[in-house]
Amino acid sequence: MSAGEQPTTEAKPQKLRWGIAWIYSSSNNTIITITDLTGAETVARVSGGQVVKADKDKPSPWAAMQAAYKAAQLALARGINAVHIKVRGPGGYGMKVPGPGASAAIRALARAGLVIGRIEDVTPIPHDTIRPPHGRKGRRV
Repeated sequence: MSAGEQPTTEAKPQKLRWGIAWIYSSSNNTIITITDLTGAETVARVSGGQVVKADKDKPSPWAAMQAAYKAAQLALARGINAVHIKVRGPGGYGMKVPGPGASAAIRALARAGLVIGRIEDVTPIPHDTIRPPHGRKGRRV
C-alpha cells in the first residue's frame, strides 16, 4: 500500500440462510410460523394471542407486528436470516382475503432484519364449490 491509498473497509457479504415464513391471518387471529426451506422443521411459531391479553386484540395489526418481530428474533437466533413469505387467509367457504394483520406482519419481518425473498398468497380457494355448514336451508336464527 502506498502513502496515498486508504485502507478498504468493505464488509464481507454474509451468507444467506433461507427459510419460509407462513403467515395465517384470519379475522380472529394471526399466526406466524417460520420453517426451514423444506417446511419440515419449525424454527419459530408465534401467534397474536401470545402477545396480547384481551381476545379482541388478537386480530389487530399491532398484535401481528409484535408476533412477527418475536418470530423474527427467534429465527435470527437460530441462524435464519432470509425468508420467503407465504400468506394465507381462511379460504374455503370463509374469507378469501387475509385478515388485517397480514400486511403489518410482513412489514415487521422486514424491519426486524430479515431479508425478504418472494411473497406468495397460498389461500386455499375451491375451484367449484364446497358445501357450507348448517344444512340445506342455512343457519336459522
